[in-house]
Amino acid sequence: MLTLQPRCLGILCLSVLALALTSCATTSSSSRSSNGIYMPENFRADYTDRLPKQINTNGQRVVVVDPSKYVWGAYGSDGELIRAGVATSGGDWCPDDNAPCRTKVGTFRISSLGSEDCKSRIYPRPEGGGLMPYCMFFSGGQALHGSPDITVVENNVSHGCVRMRIQDAEWMRNSFASVGTKVIVRPYEN
Repeated sequence: MLTLQPRCLGILCLSVLALALTSCATTSSSSRSSNGIYMPENFRADYTDRLPKQINTNGQRVVVVDPSKYVWGAYGSDGELIRAGVATSGGDWCPDDNAPCRTKVGTFRISSLGSEDCKSRIYPRPEGGGLMPYCMFFSGGQALHGSPDITVVENNVSHGCVRMRIQDAEWMRNSFASVGTKVIVRPYEN
């Protein structure tokens, strides 16, 4: 029987982690689905099924966030859905704030754009510094931003921001959004 010493387990775990990170970094190709919607290789096509394929955007680019379906969608000025992905919106209650923390529902405009180095001034409590790569603020301190895949889940558990996969936030920040882009946050279903 093989017995591993604690030190070997740590090295083994680090080796497995390095292998996993290497394999993730090499899968960045993309394709277009039969309906023309851009999809990264690791993109789940069922996110596009959670939103209408076309909406009236009044000739503007629009980001729609639906906290009840855990999805965001980017619509071109022609109203066609260009890209969609998983979204983690604000939760019902944040114990560290002792307050509700749902993402504000309504229609907003992106007011500022950040880089891959964007960080929270508030979270984690008490000093802030939480990473928010490619942040796009739309409602006070609430933003669309990238987060590690492990924190982008089909559940509403953020402090009010809309978490997206980092590659999705990078695409949105660099290829779709600008200051003034409309953001619509749909109502939560109870």
